[in-house]
Amino acid sequence: MPKEKLSMRQAKEILRLKYELGLSNRQVAASCGITHVTVADYLRRAHRAGLDWPLPAGMSDTELEHCLFPPGHGLPSTKRERALPDWSEVHRQLRRKGVTLMLLWQEYKECHPEDGYQYSRFAYWYQQWLSEVDVVMRQTHRAGEKLFVDYAGQTMEIIDRHSGERRTAEIFVAVLGASNYTYAEASWSQRSQDWVSSHIRALEFFGGCPEVLIPDNLKAAVHKPHRYEPQLNATYADMARHYQMAIVPARVARPKDKAKAENGVQQVEQWILARLRQHTFFSLAELNERIAQLRQELNTKPFQKMPGSRRSHFEALDQPALRPLPAQRYEFAQWLTARVAPNIHIRIEQCYYSVPYQLVKKQVEVRLTARIVEVFFKGQRVASHPRSASPGSYTTIPTHLPEGHQRQLEWTPQRLVRWAGETGPATQQLIQAVLDSRPYPQQAFNACLGIMRLGNSYGAARLEAACRRALHFGTTRYKSLESILKNGLDQQPLPTPETAPTQDSPHENLRGSTYYH
Repeated sequence: MPKEKLSMRQAKEILRLKYELGLSNRQVAASCGITHVTVADYLRRAHRAGLDWPLPAGMSDTELEHCLFPPGHGLPSTKRERALPDWSEVHRQLRRKGVTLMLLWQEYKECHPEDGYQYSRFAYWYQQWLSEVDVVMRQTHRAGEKLFVDYAGQTMEIIDRHSGERRTAEIFVAVLGASNYTYAEASWSQRSQDWVSSHIRALEFFGGCPEVLIPDNLKAAVHKPHRYEPQLNATYADMARHYQMAIVPARVARPKDKAKAENGVQQVEQWILARLRQHTFFSLAELNERIAQLRQELNTKPFQKMPGSRRSHFEALDQPALRPLPAQRYEFAQWLTARVAPNIHIRIEQCYYSVPYQLVKKQVEVRLTARIVEVFFKGQRVASHPRSASPGSYTTIPTHLPEGHQRQLEWTPQRLVRWAGETGPATQQLIQAVLDSRPYPQQAFNACLGIMRLGNSYGAARLEAACRRALHFGTTRYKSLESILKNGLDQQPLPTPETAPTQDSPHENLRGSTYYH
């Protein structure tokens, strides 16, 4: 309440002098014979009430006073004859796509042409009602637009029934922006696979896809946080593409960006986790079954200051606006980088997969699922292979290999054989045998290069002696040669008189030295 309570005639004069004549506050104060502090107070009150000059036609002094000094709860007196809308319904309608407060006021005036408020008063009373509602509930998010996701600060303990081992489970929370409809579940970690899997189950729970995901800046979501251009986790971004969603991480130190998620977490902690604090759980499935029961109670619990519940708002707002789920569920995929070796293969988890020979020495991206290995270069898929379960195995597509005598490549079988001949005949014969042992000679390049590089550490003479010994015993493996050199066996005489080196047993893929000439 201002120190000086003025008559409404004086209040009108303040508005006229300020807005019609453009006087300063001190000039208005001098003209009205009051302090400039009082002028500023009345102008603030008029601004909050949405009043300008001239005042709405027909506004009485009583109405003006009511606007400048509203009742304690901020709502019009019940004695007022003018019709007011259901503000909770106005708030709910504003969450629909394309609906504005101006549109709702026009519809209101059509129903109440005589006793309805003008737009400025309509907007004022809506803001007054809004100030009484919970801060999170009064945020206006368009239906089907945003899904806020985060982990609760609390965890739940699970005891192994047989070993007695105690483990903690993380609690994932997802909240739809328009309806506050909430999903929660327990998982073993906040790592990428659990994070993405929880999203998939949440979308299936909602029965559709929102337009935007709003995560916090945890590692499973954001690889490198940044205010303007955060670098997203590749797997998380891949999942969002599959469901045709955008990811807009909450800005660091901007709590309003994730207010929905924080409120959802608080509700889950108070309504679900607090009620489970004295329960003992022996499996993740048992915990999630109980969470699902309490989650249903949370979503059907009536709002305190608004009609309806999360469930009823979801059915009226978000559910019709969500996009359908894709036909196929997302398959979890890791994203890696690899450099193409001279043998036209990349190494992924101890297995080798071919790529087109033009990409030798180039860095590529690899999408790795439980079944498939996909290779991408500059965003284009260049190779796809079934995932191998045999360490050391090669998966090669013949069209990835160059044609003819392979002049296009830096390393070729002929060059390796010639290079080995500079060390000695035994080395050349062993390299030839290694090349002949694979369906495609490129698959043997790594082993051949490894063998030849042993000469850098032990010298050409010792490498030649080691190759002679390996051929004598019928082995061409890199590890065998390395062991011979490491233990000095190349410097010992062979157990039998020197004879011509034995040939490996012939097989269907053996080509012989004349193949490359």
